[in-house]
Amino acid sequence: MRHLISMKHMSNVAIYQLFHKAEQIQKGQYRKLDKQMFAANLFLEPSTRTKNSFIVAERKLGLEVLDFTEQGSSLLKGESLYDTARTFESIGADVIVLRQEQEGVLAHLTEKLQIPIINAGDGSGEHPTQCLLDLYTIFQEFHSFKGLKVVIAGDIRHSRVARSNAHALRQLGADVAFVSPEAWRDDTISENYISVDEAVEFADVMMLLRIQRERHSDKDTTQEYLQSYGLTVERERKMKEHAIVLHPAPVNRGVEIADELVEAPRSRIFKQMENGVTIRMAILSTLLEGEIRNENSDQKYQNA
Repeated sequence: MRHLISMKHMSNVAIYQLFHKAEQIQKGQYRKLDKQMFAANLFLEPSTRTKNSFIVAERKLGLEVLDFTEQGSSLLKGESLYDTARTFESIGADVIVLRQEQEGVLAHLTEKLQIPIINAGDGSGEHPTQCLLDLYTIFQEFHSFKGLKVVIAGDIRHSRVARSNAHALRQLGADVAFVSPEAWRDDTISENYISVDEAVEFADVMMLLRIQRERHSDKDTTQEYLQSYGLTVERERKMKEHAIVLHPAPVNRGVEIADELVEAPRSRIFKQMENGVTIRMAILSTLLEGEIRNENSDQKYQNA
């Protein structure tokens, strides 16, 4: 694997190998890169968690960080995204982390560039690093995905997180259901939609999604959302004792989830953020050191 663009390109073995590396990293059993290397972070959409967790991950590994923003760049002069990426490759970048709003352009870049490219979010397409940290958080809790009941709730149509997670969770053996207002459903992802009240009793994992206001033509989309589709205190009380709550953040408190539940005992929202650094360290070191394979995973994970 030379790039990380889509969860559709990740085998179960490759996913579990990343988990194994992440576990080693959390135990402090990793080494910094033994030569000077550069990571180019090209973030053309706003980001707090993804961008800064990549920066922390890169610096922990010993990478030099090339921090790029569109403002003040030659993109504003008409330069193409390919030429910008090719420029970073030419001046010595060893890996590109790219977040941008257009779907389908990353495949073109991977055909043209020789250095690894990591998809840090492409519009409403996919968000594989967020997916992998979500999966790792679930795996830490349950140690298996087979038969696990997962609900993805919220703005399904516009969510790259939903698209990546839906594919990967089903591939790993989870039973995945969805909650969404009808206008935000996407039948290309799934037709298995249930009510939020059914979902809270069904779920081992309740994965809430942010309302993607910036992708809506109608910006007034939050009125009464919590009562109709969100996780209220009353609904949380009906969840299984062992069930956990995830959210990729940023969280709209009081919209997707009641404010007091964001840091409640069953919430793993800030654990996801912590795992974001670890998983991104695992991804970067794997791509730069060429360690990922798609066969013969460690025996520990064979039956997970």
